[in-house]
Amino acid sequence: MGGENQSAVSEFVLLGLCHSWNVQILLFVIFLVLYLIIVPGNIVIVTSIITDPHLHSPMYFLLANLSFVDMWLSSITTPKMIIDFLREDKTISFGGCMSQVFLAQLIAALEMVLLVVMAYDRYVAICKPLHYFTIMSLQKCIGLVVTAWTIGFVHALSQVVVIVHLPFCGPREVDSFFCDRPLVVKLACMDRHNIEIFMNINCGFVAITSFVMLLISYTHILITVSKSSKTGASKALSTCSAHITVVVLFFGPCIFLYVWPLSITWMDKFLAVFYSVFTPLLNPVIYTLRNKEMKNAMKRFRSYYIDCKRST
Repeated sequence: MGGENQSAVSEFVLLGLCHSWNVQILLFVIFLVLYLIIVPGNIVIVTSIITDPHLHSPMYFLLANLSFVDMWLSSITTPKMIIDFLREDKTISFGGCMSQVFLAQLIAALEMVLLVVMAYDRYVAICKPLHYFTIMSLQKCIGLVVTAWTIGFVHALSQVVVIVHLPFCGPREVDSFFCDRPLVVKLACMDRHNIEIFMNINCGFVAITSFVMLLISYTHILITVSKSSKTGASKALSTCSAHITVVVLFFGPCIFLYVWPLSITWMDKFLAVFYSVFTPLLNPVIYTLRNKEMKNAMKRFRSYYIDCKRST
C-alpha cells in the first residue's frame, strides 16, 4: 500500500503562510533571525548545564533535555519553511512529508511527558525536600527521560503507520507550511471519519493525561507552598511560575491543533507557527530570565568563551 500511495502521489504542495511575494521576503528575514536565535540559544543552555558543576542537579538535567527537544521541535519545520519563502515551487516528497508528521508527533508527545517529569521533579523538591536526591537520582532521571522518548516514539509510530497506508490519489495541497497531521489526513481519498476519531483520541489521551498529571503536581505544590515560610514560598513560586508559563505556552496550541481542532485556517497557521517557532524561542528566555542560577551560569559561560578567544 505504501508503494501504491507513492505512485499515486509522489509529493505534496505546501501552500505556506501567504501568497504575497513581498510579505514572504519579510517573513523570510524574520524567521531566519528567529531560527538563528533559537538553535544557538538552546545549545548555550545545554552546554552551560553540561559544563557548569553548579548546575549538575536533576532540575537542570531535565531542563537540558527540554532545550535539546525544543531545538528539534523548531528544526523539524522551520528550515523548510524559511527556504520555501524564496521558492515558488513549495513541494515536499511523500517520504519527507511522512517524516515531518512522524517527527512532529514524536516531539509533541515527548515534550508533553517531559513537562510532566519536570513538574514531578518540582513536586518532590518542594513537597519532599529531605528525600529529593534519593528519589530524583541520576538513574531515575535517565529512566524518566527514556520513558518520555519511548512514549513519544510509540505515539508517533501509531499515527504514521495509519497515515502512510491511506490512499492519496486526489488533491495534494497542504494548506500550511509543513505536513501537519490533520491536514495530511484530510487529503485521503476515503471516508476519514473513523480515522480522525482515532487520531483525536490518540492525541487526546497523551495530552489530557499529561495535563491532568501536571494539574495534580502543581496543586500539591501550591498547597505545600501556602503552608511554608515566605522566603521558601517565594523561591518555590518563582521556579514553578516559569514551569507553568512553559506548560501553558506549549499545551495551548497543541490542544487546539490536535485534540480539539478549530478548523479555522488562519488560526491553525498561527497556532502552528507559535508552537513550532515561538515556544522553542520563549522557553530559554523564560528559564534564563527567571532563574538566578541559570543567569549566573550563562555569565560564567560567556566569560569562559571570551577568555578562550583572547588566549587564541
